[in-house]
Amino acid sequence: MNTSLPVPRALRGIVPPLVTPLRGRDQLDEAGLERLVEHVLAGGVQGLFILGTTGEGPALGYALRRKLITRVCRQVRGRVPVLVGITDTAFTEALVLAEHGADAGAAAVVAAPPYYLPAGQPELVEWLEHLAAELPLPLMLYNMPALTKVGFAPGTVRRAMEHPRIIGIKDSSGDLGYFRALLALRAGRPEWNVLMGPEELLAEAVAAGGDGGVNGGANVFPRLYTALYEAACAADAERVQRLHALMLRVGDTLYRIGSHSSSLIKGLKCALSCLGVCEDFMAEPAHRFREPERQRVVEGVERLKRELGELAG
Repeated sequence: MNTSLPVPRALRGIVPPLVTPLRGRDQLDEAGLERLVEHVLAGGVQGLFILGTTGEGPALGYALRRKLITRVCRQVRGRVPVLVGITDTAFTEALVLAEHGADAGAAAVVAAPPYYLPAGQPELVEWLEHLAAELPLPLMLYNMPALTKVGFAPGTVRRAMEHPRIIGIKDSSGDLGYFRALLALRAGRPEWNVLMGPEELLAEAVAAGGDGGVNGGANVFPRLYTALYEAACAADAERVQRLHALMLRVGDTLYRIGSHSSSLIKGLKCALSCLGVCEDFMAEPAHRFREPERQRVVEGVERLKRELGELAG
């Protein structure tokens, strides 16, 4: 029986896309995962999103994904909603993972378009209708066109809003115009969740009426992101400016090291390793930072900790 915490009418706040702590190719860093979950919850986040892009979901074996879902839901114990990424090229595998999430106590599932053969928008509409009808949990859309090669067009989102079991969207397109179009569409369904992915757009997204952010940096410095969200909700322009500038320095420190697209996740995992939270092993074909890059992260994290301490004071 699913005893999960229901998703609120609107899931507002910061919902970190949790990294997946690993000790090896197919081995979870269980102690690190426990520390990571408590670390982000202590930062005041309003939910957890596991098995997304930052969590390296599509690169993980199915058994490991199921183990992660079970352990996170068991540890969270309903303190916040747990959202489970089920993005897959195979419809049936997405359903199997969703069933496991429901049994474990997850609140909802999250799916981006199947990412190998790009689907047309009419095909996506039909896929969503079939998926939502068979899922055991509410569904949140994940718009990530840079990685899936196709996004959810506004017309497709409008059709999705007609289905009562589709509850919102995380937009990682980085297109504020598109994000505002989503906000306009939900006029007919105001409880629909519209969350921003790219953290550099968090303050603008909240000011425009968005519900919050699914921001990777909240793995490392969750209190910074929840404070920025709260300041944006309060329209405290001075505090937003200060916190936004610090958040941008997090990006400059952790995301700009290395030349590959995996550098963002490497930076987050390396920073968490430097803080003693969890291991920084990466799912193949990515590899953790070598010593020169790691040392840059060590120095950067120490600077950020000092700045965060000064800001809090």
